[in-house]
Amino acid sequence: QVQLVESGGGLVQPGGSLRLSCAASGSIFRTNAMGWYRQAPGKQRELVAAILRGGSINYADSVKGRFTISRDNTKNTVYLQMNSLKPEDTAVYYCNANVWDRSSWRDHDYWGQGTQVTVSS
Repeated sequence: QVQLVESGGGLVQPGGSLRLSCAASGSIFRTNAMGWYRQAPGKQRELVAAILRGGSINYADSVKGRFTISRDNTKNTVYLQMNSLKPEDTAVYYCNANVWDRSSWRDHDYWGQGTQVTVSS
């Protein structure tokens, strides 16, 4: 089994910054794609940013130029630096990781528990 533990959410004023972290642990042979999704009240979960193991990155249009995703493969950790935050960024942010599991010897998708980000004055 693999666990994803997120941290870094909170309340911030418009224009402020937050940094989210997500650490994967457990029966990991290799982490493949890692990413962040978010879900606002009454809306579907949407991709915010994703990063492949080799470093290729994809961002949602709504966050390009403001958010930066990065990862540390030695720590099985993915980060999301969020700058110039807007009220519309308010949502629960979920970490996602595709992991090659040592115990089952196949890849699985795992999700974190979610962390609340609220942008409000």
